[in-house]
Amino acid sequence: MGSTAYWINRTKRHSLLAITAIVITAAAYLATPPPDFRHRFSMATAYASLAFFVASLWLGPWNILRRRPNPVSFDLRRDIGIWAGVLALIHTAVGLTVHLRGRMWMYFFKRLHPLAIQNTKFGFANFVGLGAALLFLVLLVISNDLSLRSFGVGRWKSIQRWAYITFGLTIAHGIAYQLIEKRKIPWVIVFACLSIAAVVIQTIGWNVVRQKKLIQ
Repeated sequence: MGSTAYWINRTKRHSLLAITAIVITAAAYLATPPPDFRHRFSMATAYASLAFFVASLWLGPWNILRRRPNPVSFDLRRDIGIWAGVLALIHTAVGLTVHLRGRMWMYFFKRLHPLAIQNTKFGFANFVGLGAALLFLVLLVISNDLSLRSFGVGRWKSIQRWAYITFGLTIAHGIAYQLIEKRKIPWVIVFACLSIAAVVIQTIGWNVVRQKKLIQ
């Protein structure tokens, strides 16, 4: 009975998160100038993924600030992180069709398309974006109890900490594309606010934990 209730609650949560993802993606899509569907959808999923990612990074420090238990893994953070990863991978798949119209390999190989290497901003943005996408995939694969039990808490947590590297690559990718596509100020402000919010709460949480350790 308890297991059934658990999965019912998680299904409800994922349904709510799915609706939230659709709403954010739709709002960002409508705010992006037409007519290019792929560019608009790529932008929309990018910002939706970043919003979910920042929310997942907020939860741990927020528990610490409220003096609530902050376990190694808990379902709410995991589920939000799953949606961040799914949206990020959708963004990657769609984004790689925007500039070169489906010829994804040309983004990364000099012989096939010199632009990726010779244009440093473009090349940098694509390679760090690819790195972030691969790390998102790894984080999605371990976002389950089976992986936690298989790896053990210590090893699982060491892999999960790559989320911070993923965030750094995501921000670097985002900054590069803000410059490449000369994004309008409202998009820059949204991107900056989300990025700064994650950095601030993580820094505050880290300081609180460090101070507790010093006192002990």
